[in-house]
Amino acid sequence: MQPSTSETQRALCIDLDGTLLRTDLLHEAVLALLSRNLLYLFVLPLWLLKGKAPFKREIARRVRIAPETLPYDERVLEWLRTTSQRPRVLCTASDVLLAEPIARHLGLFEEVMASDGRTNLGGSAKAAMLVERFGTRGFDYAGNTLVDMKVWAHAATAIVVNAPGRLARAASKVTQLAGHLARTPPTLRAWIKALRLHQWLKNLLIFVPLLTAHRFLDPAAITQAAGAFLAFGLCASGTYILNDLLDLSADRVHPRKRLRPFASGAIPIKYGLLAIPLMMLASVAVALAINPVFLLALLGYCIMTLGYSFRLKRIIMVDVVMLAALYTVRIIAGAMAIDQTLSFWLLAFSMFIFLSLALLKRYTELEGLRTSGKQKAVGRGYATADLPLLQSLGAAAGYISVLVLALYINSEESVALYSRPQMLWLLCPLLLYWISRAWIIAHRNQMHDDPVVFAATDRVSQVIGLLVVVVALAAL
Repeated sequence: MQPSTSETQRALCIDLDGTLLRTDLLHEAVLALLSRNLLYLFVLPLWLLKGKAPFKREIARRVRIAPETLPYDERVLEWLRTTSQRPRVLCTASDVLLAEPIARHLGLFEEVMASDGRTNLGGSAKAAMLVERFGTRGFDYAGNTLVDMKVWAHAATAIVVNAPGRLARAASKVTQLAGHLARTPPTLRAWIKALRLHQWLKNLLIFVPLLTAHRFLDPAAITQAAGAFLAFGLCASGTYILNDLLDLSADRVHPRKRLRPFASGAIPIKYGLLAIPLMMLASVAVALAINPVFLLALLGYCIMTLGYSFRLKRIIMVDVVMLAALYTVRIIAGAMAIDQTLSFWLLAFSMFIFLSLALLKRYTELEGLRTSGKQKAVGRGYATADLPLLQSLGAAAGYISVLVLALYINSEESVALYSRPQMLWLLCPLLLYWISRAWIIAHRNQMHDDPVVFAATDRVSQVIGLLVVVVALAAL
């Protein structure tokens, strides 16, 4: 969109949220505030009673959004770079405390107009200020929502960005349409990535009590376990979205996590905020259909996940213990779903093996940061100097899980369940090999961000998993 000679005298006014940015700055600020302290959730309504402008100012005073990490619409940026001969104005309803750092970072604007704690610069207020500053038809305006119609009614031309065609047609009825940068709706692939459907693999742990109790031929137990798997999957997807929304700033400085749908702006934050309660309600409905005891386990998992997302993931070592507990609680829930008594040996083995995997996950993240030249993990309690210690702790936890397995093989419970329990000894070298290999791969910085995904996609791990099944069947 190259401007004509007559256009060069007019100011080019650009909206921020949803236009220049592929996100909403107010949503970002609220989430950043809540990620610091969840208790702000009770304060936000009180601020809102003061009005929109004071509400935005109270939030803006307490958070910092790093401009260099935000997802910008590259089409708009390129357009701004080619219109340097015109006065360019960032005109937004976001608070000036958040808008000005963005303008300074980009270096593409000569002026910033934004909410100031007294006036909410949106809709009619924005239109009045632009008319007062540049006169009717004395500016071009780029926006993306229906409320921008009030501004376009006074603009010389309208540039519609990230909006459907019907908004562009509506804008063309009140002023000249200079351009339409169509919105790219969230793709199915983006939603699959946001819901982390591949992470549902972790919920296969729910079937472990079914298998270890040798009830895999019980139709009722299989149905209950399958329902529990679905309930945990829905709940997990909801919490994954919440975790991603609360972790936006940290994800955007991570070499791989910055490509996540919400961090990259591929899916708007408002869609995520809508998806969370829908997923949770569906999960509770499925859990109620199984049994009340299982519902309690699911709620316990949800509370633990929320605690991890809001606070515990920032506390060194507490985060990995919580991750291990979240794996283990899936096994506990699986037992509750089929009304099966929990085994001490199974719980002990689970806690140690999953602690090793949790430490492996943290080790992998830190190794990636060290490779990229960073010293500390944003939003975590770790530094790259902790890598040797994490490696030692993780390998030790993995080997202890093998010791627990060996003690179980020699126990009365094993003899009662298996006709040839001595065959189970073959599991120990298989598990020792897999744990050792996983840590060597992580040491070489070749491990996937999530060890569970690695285990599911790695060919050697798949072969070992098949051998484990063969050995267990041979021991029956």
